[in-house]
Amino acid sequence: MAEVLKLAGAEGVSSTSGHALTYAPAVKDDPYDRPSPIPATTKLLFVTSEMGDFIKAGGLGEVSTALPRQLRAFCDVRVLLPGFRQVRQARPAMDIVRQMPRTASLPAWSLGRFATADGLTIYAVLCDELYDREGSPYGPFAGGDFGDNDIRFARLSLAAAEIAAGEADPNWKPDILHVNDWPSALAAGYLRWKGLATPSILTIHNLAYQGLYQPQRMAALGIPDLAFNVNGAEFHGKVSFLKSGIYYGSHVTTVSETYAHEITTPEHGCGLDGLLKMRMDEGRLTGIVNGIDDSWNALIEGGKTSEQIIRQWKRRNAAEIRRTFELPESRGPLFSIVSRLVHQKGIDLSLEAAETIVASGGQLVVTGRGEPRIEDAVEKLARQYPHAVAARIGFDDAEARRLFAASDFLLMPSRFEPCGLSQMYAQRSGALPIAYRTGGLVDTIDDGLSGFLFSSLTGAGLSGAVARALEAFRSKRAFRVMREHAMAKRFDWRKPTFRYADVYARALAA
Repeated sequence: MAEVLKLAGAEGVSSTSGHALTYAPAVKDDPYDRPSPIPATTKLLFVTSEMGDFIKAGGLGEVSTALPRQLRAFCDVRVLLPGFRQVRQARPAMDIVRQMPRTASLPAWSLGRFATADGLTIYAVLCDELYDREGSPYGPFAGGDFGDNDIRFARLSLAAAEIAAGEADPNWKPDILHVNDWPSALAAGYLRWKGLATPSILTIHNLAYQGLYQPQRMAALGIPDLAFNVNGAEFHGKVSFLKSGIYYGSHVTTVSETYAHEITTPEHGCGLDGLLKMRMDEGRLTGIVNGIDDSWNALIEGGKTSEQIIRQWKRRNAAEIRRTFELPESRGPLFSIVSRLVHQKGIDLSLEAAETIVASGGQLVVTGRGEPRIEDAVEKLARQYPHAVAARIGFDDAEARRLFAASDFLLMPSRFEPCGLSQMYAQRSGALPIAYRTGGLVDTIDDGLSGFLFSSLTGAGLSGAVARALEAFRSKRAFRVMREHAMAKRFDWRKPTFRYADVYARALAA
């Protein structure tokens, strides 16, 4: 087995970080080379509001594409998602398992079923008045939320509970539910209110989005009055879908170990830190870092990764990106921002650090969309430095992949980041991420080895990390060693899938 770089003591100190580099043998005992912790006959319903096969808005869509497929090695898993227009267009013909009646103000629906090309069974909540519309899963493409999202996602959540009760598909009844974020979190409450003992796992991908609605909506959503309680669905005078999942669920997971600890504090807990701290003390809150798609493990044709081949591959992609974004050829470093252009992502800090990049002979390419004021600021910077900064407001997955492959460094100073995927994509692509020391960024970036972390959430803090990156770039050997270390890292789904199976086993045994 190949050796891996590790942090060490005082010898061999890197000029870029103060950390030492040395080689240590890889661990030979693989803790995930063991039997599955759950029986293969276990039936799991994975409930999600987005799935990259059909429609996605962010990281949840990526996870919902990959994790259920990985879980097939452990159990009988099926995915439940709304019958969005994109789903209906992708599968205009599907089996109708059963037609289900109206509940409160939640419309009648039909349970559709089909299989993907690779055999994954998908259930769709078919209700065109709720889901047959243009936009993202949550709102119009122009921005904002759909005004009936409480009905739309309560319908999804109750559908999950109705499947768990054996009411929607008499031939398949799950042993456990895995729900994701606020749009399906209410399923844990519906299970309890229906008197079902089916355990449920809630994964929090971003605690900042909670699904808050006025208590007057409870009757329309089929939520009993007794649930409007501090020990229930009530949150500061409103009904919280997410709190319902935390309170009524069997176990809570989130998408990195550091973020799991952060959300038990007032700073990051969004008002739910007390309940989450209780869950952690009970052993019912677990952080599991996401994986990324296997396609990121075979980026270079032929699979050869000598330093010369990597260098040539990076140069070809950089030349293509510079042509695409109309930047002049340069021997300086290429920085990138591949992100939603929103306050959370620290784009304002990146724009401050751009001064340091440009002054040092570097270039910066930005791609993404988000808040109009931030989009305007990005375009203004590109007009100010047309020879060094380029931007495209919008997102194209293929172009983003090429930008990762082209870049020397990725700017990712997120104010909070439950997990993050871009820093993993970047490292696999030989681009060293520069990130604030928070959440999943701490868990996936080795400071001074595969990227750069900083602790002061200011423009000066990020600029200091950029200066460290520039120093590494000028020291060709240090940069080569770091890039090799970054590209050697693996962020596949094997470990997180096993850890989810462990959580399922604990919930089933409780």
